[in-house]
Amino acid sequence: MDAPLEGLRVVEVSAFVAAPIGGMTLAQLGAEVIRIDPLGGNIDIGRWPLAPSGTSLYWTGLNKGKRSVALALDRPEGREIAASLIAEAGILLTNLPAAEGWMSYASLSARRRDLIMLRLTGTHDGGNAIDYTVNAAVGFPVATGEGERPVNHVLPAWDVAAGLYLATGLLAAERRRNRTGEGGEVTLALQDVALATVANLGYVAEVQVNGTVRPPLGNWLYGAFGRDFATKNGRRVMLAAISNRQWRAIGKATGLAEKLALVGQAMEVDLGDEGGRYAAREAIAAVLAPWFAARTLAEVRAALDGSGVLWGPYQDFGQMVREDPRCSAANPLFAEIEQQGVGRVLAPSSPLQPAIPPRPAPRLGADTDAVLAEVLGLPQARVASYREAGILPRAD
Repeated sequence: MDAPLEGLRVVEVSAFVAAPIGGMTLAQLGAEVIRIDPLGGNIDIGRWPLAPSGTSLYWTGLNKGKRSVALALDRPEGREIAASLIAEAGILLTNLPAAEGWMSYASLSARRRDLIMLRLTGTHDGGNAIDYTVNAAVGFPVATGEGERPVNHVLPAWDVAAGLYLATGLLAAERRRNRTGEGGEVTLALQDVALATVANLGYVAEVQVNGTVRPPLGNWLYGAFGRDFATKNGRRVMLAAISNRQWRAIGKATGLAEKLALVGQAMEVDLGDEGGRYAAREAIAAVLAPWFAARTLAEVRAALDGSGVLWGPYQDFGQMVREDPRCSAANPLFAEIEQQGVGRVLAPSSPLQPAIPPRPAPRLGADTDAVLAEVLGLPQARVASYREAGILPRAD
């Protein structure tokens, strides 16, 4: 397919999750994303998990399809090259703090008036924060699990959401520049991503309007029927009903429609309403639990697949990779790539389908010479002199 962002050039100076996801999202849509790192790599270059070779599976996973430039950013010459690349590209994506100095908007926009800079901060006032500290403060760990102890999760949800916001914000700023000829600095605070989401989902208004605080519910689905159930062979599945059609499908597929109807009568609640099903959730689960306990996961799958029931098995990462056909090349999302330092691995393209095929992450600094020649027009002798002076990576 034609790459929708072909011709768009972005420089990324970043580390860890959010900004690299933003850059990768653009690269997966065809943009030329040039990631600039210090010599030896930024602080995320060796983050776990690692391949047996020591190559970071995390770093290669978040930098697929980009070009890599490594520079001595602690030296004036390296910073000058980086600033020149940013000015030529006209777009910078970063999560590094630089209110002043060479990577500030004031400094870089002096080189190019229509420069677009997307900068991720921790808090709206420029303070530090990471996903796990942000998440702790917005209520979700307290509402997760059961009992008084908060329960964290391993998914850096706010980093992921922030990365997608960054990509969206960059495209919006670029469209504005095309209309008006003006650039600008756009900032996004990781904490604000979380706060906005909590408010958008109604949790803030629930406190203000109702005076109530969401209690920890374990695996129950708030405001509707949903819960996990154990199967005969020790696996667990999640079952949910948001709509009346899904609710009726549960009764039909399990053969328990009449017994479930009796629950509503006995408890004097309307099971045709989400709130009624939530109120009767314990009794509903008591009717359904023996059905799941009498069947293996394969038997549950045979009964529920194609029935209109909203369900899914709990899987660890290994079960997902080894057993689930959706996590394989049978899914158009995935293809196998040869990743240097890692080997042959399954990699996703953009979830926006159809998409251009996935491309491997670069080796750190692998594109330095080519980018300096193509973007800045530097002759080979000049590049060689920079390498001799320790401004560029050593030649292999």
